[in-house]
Amino acid sequence: MTTNDYGDAVPGAAAPLARALQFGDSMFPIGGFAFSGGLESAIQKRVVTDADTLHAYARTAVEQAALGDGIAVIWAHRAAAAGDLAELVRIDERVFARKLSGETRMMSVRMGKKFTEMGAEVTAEPLLKTWRMHIDAGATPGCYPVALAANFAAQGLTARDAFVVHQYGVAAMILSAALRLMKISHVDTQRMLYQINGAAGAAYETAAAARLSDMAGFAPLTEILAAAHVKAHVRLFMN
Repeated sequence: MTTNDYGDAVPGAAAPLARALQFGDSMFPIGGFAFSGGLESAIQKRVVTDADTLHAYARTAVEQAALGDGIAVIWAHRAAAAGDLAELVRIDERVFARKLSGETRMMSVRMGKKFTEMGAEVTAEPLLKTWRMHIDAGATPGCYPVALAANFAAQGLTARDAFVVHQYGVAAMILSAALRLMKISHVDTQRMLYQINGAAGAAYETAAAARLSDMAGFAPLTEILAAAHVKAHVRLFMN
């Protein structure tokens, strides 16, 4: 809570937090529930078999995201805050190029487009309307990290807010899917989420100091699992 010199709450200071929570909610209607972040294949191939391996899988996914899409979130937020649409397109194309599997690309662009559409309708921010037109015209892929950054920048929310929401979303997607895919309790997944979230601050500092060219998509096991998922006979999730 933001306070003045007398310790009183500053009027209006709660609104940015509430909006960050709204647009960062795992139930925000952009179709995230349809994806497992590769967990479905990880369970089928017995990479994930119990609570310990699930925790390790989710933690690794979040760490990889921080040095990939997480860097893109920060740079896209800077570009959006400056109103630099050409730079946003450049960043968006770089994010898309780092999605090696078709399922990963599909997840990013579907969620990104829905997030942009919802943001433009709810906030009526000109930047989001313009970004939506770029996506609809095929001028840019419309990946989720860039959509999230543009939304938060347009609302005056910080790059740190956008980064933390992004990282939280990666972990929440995997752990939510776990509840439907394996024998695990809500207590277990919430404990894991709590522990993983503890690293968000340090991860942000590292990502914020990185160059855009440092953004990496090196996650060979994830790509192998994605390839296996395409040919799976039984699939509950889209990736």
